Amino acid sequence: MCVALPGLAISTDQGQLTGQGLEGFYRAGRRVLSRCQVRVAGREPLAVQARTTAADRARFVATVRVSPGPGPDPDVVVERTRHADGTERITLHSAAPRPLRLPVEVALGTDLADLGEIASGRAGPELPASVHDSGLRWSSAVGGASVTADPPPSEALASAGLLRWELQLPPGGTAVLELRARLDGAGPLRAVGRASTSPLASARATGDHPALQPLLHTSIDDLQSLLLRDPAHPTDTHLAAGAPWRCGLAPADALAAARMALPLGTRLAAGTLRTLARTQHRGETTQSGMIPGPRRDAGPHLPAGCTGTEATLLFPALLAEAFRWGLSRQETEDLLPAAERCLGWLRKTVGEGTYLCDPQPGGPARCETQAHAHRAAVLGAELLDAFDRPGGAALRQWARDLRTAFRADFWVEDRGGGRPAAALAPDGRLVPHLGATAVHLLDTGLLGGGEQAPGLLDRVQTEQLARLLGGPAMDSGWGLRGLGMKEAGHNPFGHRTGAVRVHETAVAVAGLAAAGYEKEAGSLLRGLLAAAEAFGYRLPEMFAGEQRAEGSAPLPHPAACRPAATAAAAGVLLLSALAGIRPDAPAGTVTLRPVRSAPLGEIGLTGLKVAGAPFAVRVSRLGLAMVEEAAEGLQLRS
Repeated sequence: MCVALPGLAISTDQGQLTGQGLEGFYRAGRRVLSRCQVRVAGREPLAVQARTTAADRARFVATVRVSPGPGPDPDVVVERTRHADGTERITLHSAAPRPLRLPVEVALGTDLADLGEIASGRAGPELPASVHDSGLRWSSAVGGASVTADPPPSEALASAGLLRWELQLPPGGTAVLELRARLDGAGPLRAVGRASTSPLASARATGDHPALQPLLHTSIDDLQSLLLRDPAHPTDTHLAAGAPWRCGLAPADALAAARMALPLGTRLAAGTLRTLARTQHRGETTQSGMIPGPRRDAGPHLPAGCTGTEATLLFPALLAEAFRWGLSRQETEDLLPAAERCLGWLRKTVGEGTYLCDPQPGGPARCETQAHAHRAAVLGAELLDAFDRPGGAALRQWARDLRTAFRADFWVEDRGGGRPAAALAPDGRLVPHLGATAVHLLDTGLLGGGEQAPGLLDRVQTEQLARLLGGPAMDSGWGLRGLGMKEAGHNPFGHRTGAVRVHETAVAVAGLAAAGYEKEAGSLLRGLLAAAEAFGYRLPEMFAGEQRAEGSAPLPHPAACRPAATAAAAGVLLLSALAGIRPDAPAGTVTLRPVRSAPLGEIGLTGLKVAGAPFAVRVSRLGLAMVEEAAEGLQLRS
């Protein structure tokens, strides 16, 4: 899969686009070209290699034998470079000792179908073509598309959808054909992430573990490929949730990914916050202050949750942490009214109660929703205080009350030491199953001075949760299962009932490391890195939670987005968590709390951004951290 949104290209490892399944070039969710089949001298090339060379490019190599003599050696190597912007370059290399006269045919076709129609099997037949300029054109009620070729073909047959060339190749010679697929009315695709104004820093990783640099490079490359602009405000960028299924704005995913990507700079966070602030509900209604978002399936134990609730709680938390990482005081102050509306919605919705139910009204009080709400209140209160805004004291008091109640009401006692409940049902019944959503209890956020914010669990409960997350029921050896193996309804492929979700695994690693449970954090980290290597370092949003065994590999989930925003940003979070970077740009300080056990050996990170300037840090094999580059005047705080 090649992604440079709004462009997308999906191929099999054979290189030929046959029009089967999802194959084709897409733009903004519409298939521009479904079939692109090459024949050389009347033969279909034999595929020998396919690989992704970047998030937006793939390279396919095939061979053709055209000489009549005996022997197994091919005469022609066919190299195809496919780009998400709708361009394909076909290069023919001659390995023959004599000149070759090669007839080359490219069969093209499309249905101009929407991606959703294709996925559900409702795409129509191929459309008839007409000769257009130096290629072919198709049209339908939804619009038109064309393919142009350089050099122009010697013959174009609209009835068969064929372009033909007669090529002369000397011994060792090369010929190049370039095809460009375009939707009518659409100019050349300019992907946001490939522009010089990309909001993400080009960080690098070095160290003992061979996965460090490829993981970080691929994570940033995938994030770049998923960047989108707000059409009405082109300076504001945000991340699409993932390709191919979720190529648009998903508020909760965009905020979560921007938060994990803060070590690459604050510009993505600022653009995401501004974009979502414009969607916020206004007026005197029950939803006033809420950021809208769709429902999300939560598995068989709970009703669907509201991603709008999660996004509304993530908004002030991201703004508060972006301010600590270096978002300017003016930009933060401009966004503060929207954050205040989010916090106002929280207090209004909770009312005289203690817990935030989801979905509203009358839904269960979910464990992770309380964690998001508590973090929003604590970080939001500090942000309000920093700008002399009212409301901080009330938020802190509610957070204290929530901690006291949660530790008593949400803890399920059992012989194994207990566990946090997944939810508190409207009738007061605890939903006791153990799932990966509990990791959000460890994600408390950062306060000024690099201090970890208080969490909903006490010390003993946190230790027990760490033990459970590191146990075989949850740790698959590849990452954290979405639901424990011993829980009713467990399914290794269930997207909420057992599959490994990369985002939650990364949150667990960072939270366990920050709380001092380095053994459990290291085990999950090494497992996820092994999975990343198996996936070519492009982690999907989820994969099957099968137990890791000698010689095994993680099984892909057929419905997973890959690349996905949260999975790509998770790579950034994992590596920055090892260094324990805790900035406080307004105070001009940065604190380092590295993982002392150094589970990956020595690690160096360069090209990060703290306080708007390049930042580099190195952690030795002894777990000692040293700043190698920082903004002028930024002080290291012990």
